[in-house]
Amino acid sequence: MSTKLRLIILSFLQFFIWGSWLITIGAYWFQTKQWSGAQFGAIFSTMGIASIFMPSLMGIVADKWFNAEKLYGLLHIMGGAVLCTVPLVTDPGMFFWVILLNMVFYMPTLALSIAVSYSVLKRQGLDVVKDYPPIRVWGTVGFIAAMWTVSGLGFEKSANQFYVAAAAAFALGLYSFTLPACPPPSKGTPSRSLVDALGLKSFALLRDTKMLTFFLFALLLGAALQLTNAYGDTFLHDFDKVPAYQDTFAVKYPAIIMSISQISETLFILAIPFFLRRFGIKQVMLFSMIAWVLRFGLLAFGTPDNPGIWLIILSCIVYGMAFDFFNISGSLFVETQTASSIRASAQGLFMMMTNGFGAVLGSSVSGIVIEKYFTNPVDQTKDWHSIWLTFAAYALVIAVLFVILFKHKHNPQEVEETAHEPLLSVEQA
Repeated sequence: MSTKLRLIILSFLQFFIWGSWLITIGAYWFQTKQWSGAQFGAIFSTMGIASIFMPSLMGIVADKWFNAEKLYGLLHIMGGAVLCTVPLVTDPGMFFWVILLNMVFYMPTLALSIAVSYSVLKRQGLDVVKDYPPIRVWGTVGFIAAMWTVSGLGFEKSANQFYVAAAAAFALGLYSFTLPACPPPSKGTPSRSLVDALGLKSFALLRDTKMLTFFLFALLLGAALQLTNAYGDTFLHDFDKVPAYQDTFAVKYPAIIMSISQISETLFILAIPFFLRRFGIKQVMLFSMIAWVLRFGLLAFGTPDNPGIWLIILSCIVYGMAFDFFNISGSLFVETQTASSIRASAQGLFMMMTNGFGAVLGSSVSGIVIEKYFTNPVDQTKDWHSIWLTFAAYALVIAVLFVILFKHKHNPQEVEETAHEPLLSVEQA
């Protein structure tokens, strides 16, 4: 089996696990369990809480003490075991802790999957800018396949979605032990300071103004991502309460409609190398922020019937640019700016900002705001039009601030050298 095919399988299963429940957990929560919206915001903050410390911590372990591919496999096996217990939970408070434990195991695997893939590709003499996006696109395919599987089996409102995710987690965990060895690059190196001894060198990157600004915007964009993940599917399910919309395809199979977002990802991932070389990281990230404005703005006016359904579909299409042009390009940007000895830690730091602090900010604040300002206290119905417009305004403010504050001059050669020496070492930071 070729190296690329092996990494494709890794990427496919990595996101199949998440796609099995991430988009549909809202339907399970609101439609089946009928628990409160404020509590749901806390559930979605679990991935953020876990990402605040676990990706960086596991990145440190992979950098200094443990083979990345083995650590990756162990985390998936433990996460799969926790997923098997989710259907047994009947209390929303306990549900929070179980999901949090699962996220403690799953969230660091996102950064580790990148670190493992980059390590394997570079040892084969391949270019991560050119060769990684076509591999990563299969992660999106896996996410789509999971959503279609769960929706097609009628599990969108069922606890069975967690069993589907658990099966994929066990499969990936075992498969990881067959991957090429990715030994810790900093193992055995002498530590000259407390920071070195603890393996926290990647945090020194925050001393560089450009990197600090980049990570702050990663936090803010991470909040936007959680908004669409948390509420997109249940937004369509809510149309089931309107008789005129009950028989529409979008209401019957909302996960399939929302999966158009992931289909769009596959196209935009493949376009990343061209856009990075042509426009540079700052412009590509700005495109992402503008796409978030469109994503939320279009949903504000969308409905499950004609012509409103086309606004929802168009919103799903622009999601590909919104997500990929920051998250994938951002990971490549981090790769160019860090020394090889701390790259796993640096990717963990990036994940901490997007899926850690960003997720906590997005899920917690949005849950409170929606409950207080956009939810009818009598029948608990939500004003989705105003909700999506508020999110769009948030994304627009971020885009304007980004243009003003992020200082980075595009250098095409910088992208070409991603697979070689970094532009910024810890000492320079």
